[in-house]
Amino acid sequence: MTEPRMHIIETYFECCGFDHTFLQGGTSVYLWNLSRAFAARGHRVSIVTPAHGRLDDLRGRYEVEDLDYEDAYSLPLVLDPDVWHGFPAEAELKLRTTAHRIRLEGVDLYFLSNDYLDRLPDTFYPPYSAKGEDLVFFKPLVFQVDSVRFLRDWFGAEKALVHAHEPYYHYLVPAALRDDPLKLVVSTVQSNMPIAKKVYGPKVRRLLDLLGARADLPQDPPPAGQELEAVRQYQQLTHLHYEYPQDHVALYQLILENADLIDFLSPGQLDFYASFQDTPFEALFRHLPIARAVRDNADKMFVGGCAISDQWLAWDPAEVDREAVLGRLELDPALPTFFHNARYALHHKGQLELVRAVDRVLTEGLAANFVLRCISGAPLDDPYFREVAERHAGRLHLEWERVDERQVFEYAASADFCLFPSKFEMDTFLIAQAEAMVCGAVPIATAQEGMAHFRHAWPEPDTTGLAVNRSFAEDDPLLTAALVARIREAVTLWSEDPVRYRELSDRAAAVARQFTWEHCAELHLAAFRRLWQGEPAELPAERALRHGWFDLLSDEEITEEAALRHGDLAAYTRRAPVDTAVARRFFRAAWERADFTTCERILDRSPFAVTVEETRSLRERCSVADNGRLIYRLPHAERVELVIPAPHDASARALPQVRELHRTAPGRFEGPPPPPGARLLLTLHSGRVTWDEARHG
Repeated sequence: MTEPRMHIIETYFECCGFDHTFLQGGTSVYLWNLSRAFAARGHRVSIVTPAHGRLDDLRGRYEVEDLDYEDAYSLPLVLDPDVWHGFPAEAELKLRTTAHRIRLEGVDLYFLSNDYLDRLPDTFYPPYSAKGEDLVFFKPLVFQVDSVRFLRDWFGAEKALVHAHEPYYHYLVPAALRDDPLKLVVSTVQSNMPIAKKVYGPKVRRLLDLLGARADLPQDPPPAGQELEAVRQYQQLTHLHYEYPQDHVALYQLILENADLIDFLSPGQLDFYASFQDTPFEALFRHLPIARAVRDNADKMFVGGCAISDQWLAWDPAEVDREAVLGRLELDPALPTFFHNARYALHHKGQLELVRAVDRVLTEGLAANFVLRCISGAPLDDPYFREVAERHAGRLHLEWERVDERQVFEYAASADFCLFPSKFEMDTFLIAQAEAMVCGAVPIATAQEGMAHFRHAWPEPDTTGLAVNRSFAEDDPLLTAALVARIREAVTLWSEDPVRYRELSDRAAAVARQFTWEHCAELHLAAFRRLWQGEPAELPAERALRHGWFDLLSDEEITEEAALRHGDLAAYTRRAPVDTAVARRFFRAAWERADFTTCERILDRSPFAVTVEETRSLRERCSVADNGRLIYRLPHAERVELVIPAPHDASARALPQVRELHRTAPGRFEGPPPPPGARLLLTLHSGRVTWDEARHG
């Protein structure tokens, strides 16, 4: 069957990956590489993006065509009075938008220009400090409206697939184009920003009215009762969820309900964003309307993937002179070398715990080199980082400058291991880890879902490296300790078992080399083709099983493994009776994941499936001693924290008190008496984080 020639329109706030002088972020590089790959396969490809006030720069290097397009209109901005103090209830922006085109490598790039889109020519993105202070904060929103109007005018009579990126930067687009039979919309989730992130509802409603789109915005019910207050408040410490007023709408829900398809960068990212399994947010997420919207639209989701640059894959690591590279950094080429390369993001990238771990192992005399790149564009202002670098000169090279890509490649090619202890599941593909692995660097990285495709957390015989548990806490001592242990293990591996080290290194390189733009284009085009030809999207049974959406499955599709994993007795009974042996398996599985609600349900239903000792452990895991101290017992708990909610009359963004219970013996923890409303946050040996009740006297 001949593949249809499609018109694919890529649109994002920054699509400047064709020119390194324009680059601001990785999404831009992703878009350019993907667009070229589509064009190479014979598809018509257009890119729509703001000019960002850089048209004169472009004219100096490219042939810029000024198009016969002019759109003069007034854009209304309904302002949230709780944020925009001293501003009118509605601001009106008088805009005159023009369009300009560059044709490059088979791709048509369209640049939209007006008074707002041309602001911030150096940084492109408005600073967050502009919120409530300067209407330039709405520059990305201006682009959303302008891009829809341009798509309708310039490509109005053409069938096209609009591929938009990052929900915050295009949440109006799917709703605005929903009723256009010629425009198919695919939304890509580029980063794991809070899934329930919201924007001011009246503003959205007014702009959709302007665009002639249906404005039936999702409205959340009132918040749940006080029993989840500690859980709710704690989320602000996880970077996974924040509270918003009732007049706000979830922007991702707008996309879920209006886009034709939703694209993710990796299988793990899709899974994480659908369930938040084993995280502190999982329990609350299940109570939010966005969870239902995810489930109802899960058939739209697919993995388009991400990739490494062709240039990086073309270079040969064997040609790099390790002695020369490490010698220039004043490091010893005879020692095992660890490499980290990421933007400076203290908590997101786990860099605080990383530097603490490096400081500890070097202070203890470990013979190893560390090359740490925490890119900030300016000297790091963290005194601890500078102090550690000075204390371990000759063993640690700390770098923050942007350097030529070839130099970064040479660092990676000179390294034996790469360190990526990212936290909070914010990384969705992590190209930097793939680049280091291509050079044979064995990864030591967090077992994040979004990074699972690198296989460092896989069991033998498929593993590529060494994993540490996920972290959802700032300055996490558990992560620091895990990194220390893994770094020591890596040095022992390198020095005492070179055969196994070489197996892991070769495997890491082979896995990373699979992530090509050609493969990424194939994944996208397979989904695009089905959409273009009108084939209905289908939810894979395997995905429904992973997330426990058993009501979307037939009885024959339900597996024992999935029912056990989710503690769903009702699902199991659709395939087979629950006898004593089955009930016991359910109890043990629930106990291991600290799902005590399911444990109690099994105990009530099948008491003979649970031993007397297990019953006692379940019922007496949390108690209050005569002196009022809280005692908690769970053999597989790594850490137990008491989370005390702020008073009811505190602000919506009030933080709870978090007190770590003292470990008095393996699996036994002791802490202060819990006040009403307090909850226990458990971190298990497996890395799962979950909640439990706190016994109150």
